[in-house]
Amino acid sequence: MLGIVAAVLFFFAFLINAADIGTNDVFSPVDVMLLGLTALALHVAGVGAGWASRSRR
Repeated sequence: MLGIVAAVLFFFAFLINAADIGTNDVFSPVDVMLLGLTALALHVAGVGAGWASRSRR
């Protein structure tokens, strides 16, 4: 799930940068890209993967 969030954030950062949309300092393409990198790092670390069911043998 966090991988999809990261992809969407990267796409928004690309659109803001490619369209040269003027944004304020809080919402710049670099900030959106850093949020995407944070979500991607959490995804790779396994956060948000859900509960794994344990089988008893």
